[in-house]
Amino acid sequence: MPDINSIGLIELSSVATGFGVEDTMLKAGNIQLLMARSICSGKFLIVVSGDVTSVQAALLAGAAAAGASLIERRQIARVHPAVLAAISNAVDIDPRELRSIGVIETFSAASIIEVADTAVKSANVTLLRVHLAMALGGKGFLLMAGDVSSVQAAVAAGAKVAGDDGMLVGKGVIAAPSPELFRDYI
Repeated sequence: MPDINSIGLIELSSVATGFGVEDTMLKAGNIQLLMARSICSGKFLIVVSGDVTSVQAALLAGAAAAGASLIERRQIARVHPAVLAAISNAVDIDPRELRSIGVIETFSAASIIEVADTAVKSANVTLLRVHLAMALGGKGFLLMAGDVSSVQAAVAAGAKVAGDDGMLVGKGVIAAPSPELFRDYI
């Protein structure tokens, strides 16, 4: 995937409205659609990328078209490439290399992407998974791995972002995780 200058997300309370908002956003700027789909609790998530100005224009147009269905909109400049790989479940890691696992859970799917971006930029960790809303009641969570102190630092940084937004559900660091934990959740 080419370098992404900016990523934009809109979360909506209506699937029907979501399709119209998606179309409006695509027509509003020179952007690339990364994801548009229904998510748990009958919500709809749209994720786009492009230059900062184009993404901003698409988000403004999308928010206006969303009306009362808008739950949340976010823009993240210079999103770390590891975030997109973790969303796509395209991360390979040998379970024997796991020294610790960090977990952060948020109330919204859109917020977990910004949390993941902050976490991976703050410490030497590998994002294993960024899970968006499915089978979570619309929430999001991330899993990361690394040495204990790096994972603690990344969890603290990501949890602060989520907490400042009022989106933090929970967080944790598991040192020396069992292989079964890795197999069941990654």
